[in-house]
Amino acid sequence: MKKAKSKFSSFELDRKTDWFANRCREMGLKVTPQRIAVYRELLKTDEHPSAEALHKKVKKIFPNISLDTVNRTLLTLDEIGAAQVVEGSGDAKRYDADTAEHQHFKCVKCKRIIDFHHKPFDDIKLPAYIERKFKVLRKTVYVEGICDLCK
Repeated sequence: MKKAKSKFSSFELDRKTDWFANRCREMGLKVTPQRIAVYRELLKTDEHPSAEALHKKVKKIFPNISLDTVNRTLLTLDEIGAAQVVEGSGDAKRYDADTAEHQHFKCVKCKRIIDFHHKPFDDIKLPAYIERKFKVLRKTVYVEGICDLCK
């Protein structure tokens, strides 16, 4: 099994962890070792893991952590803006700690999710009737196809 490539340097990982601890306090949440571990493991990977995949990694640090705790923590990360759910259909939810503007490509064969950034997608214009009728909170671009490894 190949080791996942880290998105962040050790310095950036520590800086983001400090930001996360402060964000938890701002939101009235306890800063627990388990929350920190889930967040750090999510930061360390570019694989957009599911809760189950992260649970396996965090269990190496906290053997008694439950899948439910990891699930609830990931949902909390999304709610406070520390991570995001990668939108898609059908499969288990996948998570991304990179909250900067970017888009996702998902391979329908191997299920790998790849980050990409195409600046014109950052400011997609919506039809006026949507903007009048609804309050848009987020716009995302999600592309599915067959990746370079599966072609």
